[in-house]
Amino acid sequence: MPEIKKVILKGGKTRYRTVVDIGYEPKKDAFGNPVVDEATGKPVLKRKQLTITKDKKTEVQDELDRIRGQMVTGTFIAPSDVTVAEWIDTWLDLKARDVEETTLDTYRKLFIHTREKLGHVRLQALTEDDVQAFIDSLIVSGRRRAGKAGTGLAVSTVDAILARLRECLSRAVVRKLIAANPAQFVKISHQAKKRDRKERRRAKPWNVAEVQAFIRGIEGDRLYAPMLLSLMGLRPAEVCGLRWSDIDLKLGTLETANTRTMIRNHTVVEKDTKTEAGDRALPLPTKGAEALKKFRARQAAEKLAAGEAYTDSGYVIVDALGEPLNTRQLREHAYRLMSQLGIRRVRLYDARHSCLTYLAVSGVPDVVLARWAGHTNASFTKAKYVHPDVEDLRPAAAAWDSFHSADSDGV
Repeated sequence: MPEIKKVILKGGKTRYRTVVDIGYEPKKDAFGNPVVDEATGKPVLKRKQLTITKDKKTEVQDELDRIRGQMVTGTFIAPSDVTVAEWIDTWLDLKARDVEETTLDTYRKLFIHTREKLGHVRLQALTEDDVQAFIDSLIVSGRRRAGKAGTGLAVSTVDAILARLRECLSRAVVRKLIAANPAQFVKISHQAKKRDRKERRRAKPWNVAEVQAFIRGIEGDRLYAPMLLSLMGLRPAEVCGLRWSDIDLKLGTLETANTRTMIRNHTVVEKDTKTEAGDRALPLPTKGAEALKKFRARQAAEKLAAGEAYTDSGYVIVDALGEPLNTRQLREHAYRLMSQLGIRRVRLYDARHSCLTYLAVSGVPDVVLARWAGHTNASFTKAKYVHPDVEDLRPAAAAWDSFHSADSDGV
């Protein structure tokens, strides 16, 4: 049992102190690196101790009893000076084992505001009120302008920031750095969400007529075939990652086994599909298959004309010298075409929404819709990607007309 000692301070004040073992931690060398046992290859551990100092001996004993009781029940949280910013760094290192570099980069960007506002706070001192105040401030003035606070961030952005912070702090609970997650019950206010819906009108995906007008208008464009792939529901990164070896023009199929995406719009990253469901084989619509045949023949002619200057990369979407195009170049090319045609500008990713909405309205079963989109959950596909507009609802109005007509005929 730890001995409680009487301590006389310099000013003459009497205090009581004891030291209690609270577990073990890795031993580190002078450079902060873990010391490893040469014989076993395992980290060398040392006792982790906590010093308790109080004005009264009974107070020391009470604190000692509390700590022992919590250690028995597994609820003890050792005091720590780790800050929120330091824990974010540790959490990101842990997440690096489970997510793609592009996803990790997104997480880093989402934590920029958290580091700025809460990074200095000691993790164990962070409260629910701190987190709620932080989230509320982002809604009001989270956007930065020349180093000064500006307008508020979009609710969707703040929601993503809160989700990552909540996940990060949940891991701290698991690691017994904090007893509870201070972000667990923090929410964006209903008023803020309502105001955001009014002030930030979301760009609507193209309706069927707009998609058809775009397709008709770009038939003579060099990248007509890749644009059709974007409009049949492939992600931009899947289009850019598609190789001719992934396409069977005889069978009329393609496989999305590879993607080429970008980090912060300047670094190309090539990788497997984001999920297992994303790695899928799709049948090619007749129009798409014909466009790809013509595009391949055009590339063969370009290769012949360029001679040694041509790069035979194997990718489907390349420039006239065979160099693969990235998602930024694909996007900018699409925007130029929209501008030339006078068609409302939308992201190619939103054109994917248009495709999936059309398939859903046309009666394609949910399980097929999810498989086509590369999702594991059909409910997610319908909730996030299917957005019928007023024209898509015309058949419902026609059905009502038929209902009322039938009612009148029966009178």
